[in-house]
Amino acid sequence: MYLSDTRRLAGVLLHPTSLPGGFGIGDFGLEARKFVDFLSASNQHLWQVLPLNPIGPGNSPYQCFSAFAGETLLISPEELVDIGLLTRQDLPSSFDKNYARVHYKEVTALKEKLFQKAYQNFSLKEPPKEYHTFLSQESFWLNDFALFRSIQKKTGQENWLKWEREYRFPSREERTSLYSLFQQEMDYEIFLQFLFFSQWNSLKEYARQKGVYMIGDLPIFLSILSADVWANPHLFQLDEDGSPAKVAGVPPDYFCEDGQLWGNPLYDWQMHQKEDFSWWIARMKMQLSMYDLIRLDHFRGYESYWAVDSKEKTAKNGIWKKAPGFQLFTALTKACGAPLPIIAEDLGIITPEVVKLRNAFHFPGMKVLQFAFMDTADNDLLPHRFDSSNYVCYTGTHDNDTTKGWYRGLEADAKKKVCAYVNSSGSNISQGLIRCCYASIAKYAVLPIQDILSLGSRARMNVPGTPRGNWEFRLTISSYDDTIIEELKFLTTLYGRE
Repeated sequence: MYLSDTRRLAGVLLHPTSLPGGFGIGDFGLEARKFVDFLSASNQHLWQVLPLNPIGPGNSPYQCFSAFAGETLLISPEELVDIGLLTRQDLPSSFDKNYARVHYKEVTALKEKLFQKAYQNFSLKEPPKEYHTFLSQESFWLNDFALFRSIQKKTGQENWLKWEREYRFPSREERTSLYSLFQQEMDYEIFLQFLFFSQWNSLKEYARQKGVYMIGDLPIFLSILSADVWANPHLFQLDEDGSPAKVAGVPPDYFCEDGQLWGNPLYDWQMHQKEDFSWWIARMKMQLSMYDLIRLDHFRGYESYWAVDSKEKTAKNGIWKKAPGFQLFTALTKACGAPLPIIAEDLGIITPEVVKLRNAFHFPGMKVLQFAFMDTADNDLLPHRFDSSNYVCYTGTHDNDTTKGWYRGLEADAKKKVCAYVNSSGSNISQGLIRCCYASIAKYAVLPIQDILSLGSRARMNVPGTPRGNWEFRLTISSYDDTIIEELKFLTTLYGRE
C-alpha cells in the first residue's frame, strides 16, 4: 500500500537497532511496538528507518550483503518464545540489557545460539503454510542468497572473491548442484529470512493500525561482498577476476575533504537496460511491499555517478559518468504504478540535471536545516526560501552530528545567526530547529530521535568517511515520557501536522 495520505505529516528517524532491549541490540519485538505507541500518542505519523538489509563492512546498513534479504539481528528472540520456537528458559538472564552502544560481535554470537535452537524446534514441526508461500514468492532471490551465506559460513570467508573456483563463479548448472550440496545449511538461512519478514510485516501492520507509516531507505550501491554481485556479476562493472575496475564514492564535500571512497562496485547500466531493468523492478517491488515511502539514498547517482579507479586511496580523482535515471524511473513507474512513493536524497553536488530528474517524477527532495547555517549568507535550505512544499524537512540525518553537538561546534557568528533565526538563546537549540522544521512549508517533517531528546555528539549515528565506531547508538531506556509526548502533540497541532 502506497502512502496516499495528503496531510502535512511529522515523524521520527530511528533505526530499529537503536531501540532499547535485553539482547544488546534493538529488534522488532516489544520495544518496537512501544516506539510505535509513542509515535501514535504524540501525533507522529512517520517512522523512518535506515536500510534493513544484512549489514556489511563496518556494520554499515549501506554496505549491505543483499538488496533483498533482511538483517537477522533484528529478529526478536522474545517473539520466538511467543510462537513456541524458544522457551523463557532459553533466553539469557545475564546478558547486559543496558548497553548504550551495540556490540555487534557479542550480539551476533548470542543471537546465533538462540536462532540455532529455534531452528531445531522449527524442524520438528510441520512448517506453516505461510512458510511455503514465502518460499514461493521470494524464490527469485532467496535461494541464491541462502547458498551464498551458506558458502560464506562453510569457508569462513565473507569475501567471495577469495573462495575456491567452484564456489566463486558457478554456472547455472553448477549452482543447482550446490543447492543440493548445501540444502541443510540453506534451509537454516531461509528459516531466518522467514522469521525476519514475518516479524517485520507484523510490526508494520501494528504501526498501520496506529496510523503510523513506514519510510524505508534504499542504498543506491551494494557491497562487493554482496550476494547480488556474486549471483549477477554481469550486472556490475567487474574485471575478469570479479573485482571492480572502478568503484563508487563522492568527491570532496562538507563531510570529507578527500571525498568519500565507498568502494562499492558500479552498475553496468547498459546491461540493466538490455534486461529492461528487471533486477531493479524486482528490487523496487519488494521495497514497496515493505514500506509506505522509500528514501532513495544518493539520488544524485541516478543521474550521474562518481567513478573512481579501484587503486585510488581517496575519492579525489574520479569522474562523473552518466546514469540512465530517466529510463530507470520510467520503467519502474510502468511496472509498479504511479506515482512512485519515493523521497529523493538530493544532497551534495546537485546539478540542474538532477533537479530535472527529480521533478520529472515529482519526487519530494530533502531539506536538512543544519546545512542552512554553514555560513552567514542566505541559502535555499532556510525554511523561508523553500520553493515548494514538495520536500521532507529534517533537522539532521543519520550522517549529521546531533543538533546539540552540531551547534556546539559552530563558529561564533554562525551561532548568532542560528539563535536569531530560531529565536533562541542557544540553551535548547534542538527545540529551536525542531520548530523551524515543523513550521516550514515542507509536506513532511522528520526528526532524528537524538534531537527530540536533545542528545549530544556521543549519540551520533554515523561519521561519514570513518571506518569504525558507527551505527552503534542505542537508547538505554524507553525515553518517551509524557513531557515529550505533550510537546510533540502541541507542535504538530500548532503547525498543522496532525
